[in-house]
Amino acid sequence: QVQLVESGGGLVQAGGSLRLSCAASGLTLSTYRMGWFRRAPGKEREFVGSIRWIGGITVYAESMKGRFTISRDNAKNTVYLQMNSLKPEDTAVYYCAARKDSFQNYDYWGQGTQVTVSS
Repeated sequence: QVQLVESGGGLVQAGGSLRLSCAASGLTLSTYRMGWFRRAPGKEREFVGSIRWIGGITVYAESMKGRFTISRDNAKNTVYLQMNSLKPEDTAVYYCAARKDSFQNYDYWGQGTQVTVSS
């Protein structure tokens, strides 16, 4: 059974930082790309970035570059989203997802973790 479990969300002041974690199980991670998405209130889901498990190659949405960093820990089967210089507009539910590296669609999703940035 595939499970993606996010953690690390919370309330932070503008300018602060948070690190989200996504613990994965039930996957052969070496064949997957892990993605982070977010959904702000009243808005559509937005791609944040992704990381290819093998090699650690990352891709980011243009608006996230420079403030957000994705990394992974092979030993812990965990992917991280480090968010710095947070802004109120970063307030959203953040989701971790997984897709086969050769596919386009994300097949597995976590339950999400709330990030709230106060001004």
